[in-house]
Amino acid sequence: MTTPASDLDGRIAQGWGGDAPNGVHVNVILARRGSATAAAMIGAHVGPSAGFTPILACAGEKQRSYETIHPITILLPKAPATDPFMQTLMSGAVQVGASQAVLDAAADGLVAADQEHIVFVSVWIDPDADDETAVRRSAHEAVGAAVREAVLGRDPVGVRAMIERRASLTHPFYGGA
Repeated sequence: MTTPASDLDGRIAQGWGGDAPNGVHVNVILARRGSATAAAMIGAHVGPSAGFTPILACAGEKQRSYETIHPITILLPKAPATDPFMQTLMSGAVQVGASQAVLDAAADGLVAADQEHIVFVSVWIDPDADDETAVRRSAHEAVGAAVREAVLGRDPVGVRAMIERRASLTHPFYGGA
């Protein structure tokens, strides 16, 4: 059973897609236009620093024929996209993969395909990425997983298992004991 779109404001989740070096990690926040969540996220996106330019997700074969994705989807890199190839991955592969995932969620009835709802996606691309098709697939997988989790929630058994193993939690970016 899905949650009504009107009840999704402020839902948050994360997702991972692909494998190194073409993996993508995302954080997703769902918002309703005019809500406090949307205002806070838009405020955070309107004053970017160098390398952190927000992207309004759109698709099309030619620049003048771009179509905006619905629900409105805004992408923001988690790390500065200062390298030209990383900028291309963010603007191209990630934008396409994320858009496909959001449109999948709309097709599945998880989110409304309108201008009243906004999907905010913060994106990390592995800095060693070298394959734009693999990055597109990774973004599609990561955003799809995050949107599904934001709408449907985590499996309670998985949440309980994490609570039980909390003393031994680790992370790939943590090298301590």
